[in-house]
Amino acid sequence: MATADQLVQFVVSGLTTGSIYALIALGFCIIHNATGIVNFTQVDFVSLGGLMMYTFFISLGLPLALAFILAVAAVTLAGALVERLAIRPARSRAIIILIFITIGVSILMRGAFKIIWGKNQMALPYFSSESPLIVFGAAVLPQSLWILFITVAVVVVLHFFFNRTRLGKAMRATSFNARAAALMGVNVNRMILLSFALSGALGAVAGIIIVPITTLSYEIGVMLGLKGFAAAVLGGYGNSVGAIVGGLLLGVLESVGAGTVSSTYKDVIAFAILLAVLFVKPSGLLGYGDKERV
Repeated sequence: MATADQLVQFVVSGLTTGSIYALIALGFCIIHNATGIVNFTQVDFVSLGGLMMYTFFISLGLPLALAFILAVAAVTLAGALVERLAIRPARSRAIIILIFITIGVSILMRGAFKIIWGKNQMALPYFSSESPLIVFGAAVLPQSLWILFITVAVVVVLHFFFNRTRLGKAMRATSFNARAAALMGVNVNRMILLSFALSGALGAVAGIIIVPITTLSYEIGVMLGLKGFAAAVLGGYGNSVGAIVGGLLLGVLESVGAGTVSSTYKDVIAFAILLAVLFVKPSGLLGYGDKERV
């Protein structure tokens, strides 16, 4: 394979994984904008999405589309329950306490996944054909195209939701200034609940679409989630556009680095890139520096 063809292959592979990082990063950003916390249960929403898809599609034999919808709905509900049962009762606590609560809930969820689904590796079939397509000299799996298409669709839907619907505008108002939004009649508690539900849905989508080209386990979301967090920080934590840019950039640089250096250092490369950028621009690529939350 020619060098140019290899580069195209690396870029396509990077865009595939970068799309997953971008979806997870968006989930982190939505929660941060609504509450100011880092929600570490986001990594488990990714795992739960894949596990629920396996349950509905493989164990229960439901059609692919229906299993997809039910799996996303189940994790959306899980996200809402995390907020309602774990975060809301401690809302008056310091931010650092809320972050530790999400870490504790994450550990609890992972333990429950291990008990329910076990520690064995599982697999999901491709959404369509397994035969790769040749695009500009690169072999592209149809599942990669599904990932790119679904990611673009999710971003478009989110853009419409946050900019064209009253509910989305209320969520944006809450993220800018919760007190002012409450004075204008916005139910802030409901908006925060919806933020957790939406982040759960994003994590579920990411987990579902990546599993067919990797293996499924109860902790699959841990490394993916950490890289999604890294992508959010890389792009500018709390910046939705930055989350998308950071995710895609991290995926491409990670893929190219692993392909040209060694796949052994794939994870190291991803976090080294993050550190390098933060040394130069601590607020991230599209961040605007520190700002006070009122």
